[in-house]
Amino acid sequence: MARVTVEDCIEKIPNRFDLVLTAAQRARNIQKGELLTIDRDDDKNPVIALREIADETINIGHIEDRIIQSMQRFNESEEEVTVSDEASVTADEDMSNMIGLESMENLEVSGMQIGTGDELNATGFEDVDIASLDADQ
Repeated sequence: MARVTVEDCIEKIPNRFDLVLTAAQRARNIQKGELLTIDRDDDKNPVIALREIADETINIGHIEDRIIQSMQRFNESEEEVTVSDEASVTADEDMSNMIGLESMENLEVSGMQIGTGDELNATGFEDVDIASLDADQ
């Protein structure tokens, strides 16, 4: 193919916006050092990308995945898990240092219990409002 036009590629990727994004991503990948699937013929990277799309020598789905990865900033659920895990480890280390144990795994052996307070209500303890105590006197 001596000259590449959008019409040659639009048959492979019908949406012009998707075509431009895909060709631009492939041109960036070529710039970063990915191997070419066709001869260069003194063409610039965007032209090579369009020629590869027209000749169907590249996996368009793979390039679309790379576009998505390049636009993602972070994955919120992974970020939350990482933060909570780090916070949990730090809290366990701080707690074990405060009570003088080497690790929180030795907590049950020492006879100590740590809870959220919900289990206290099940054993008969309840929260008391100080104002109600003053009213009783």
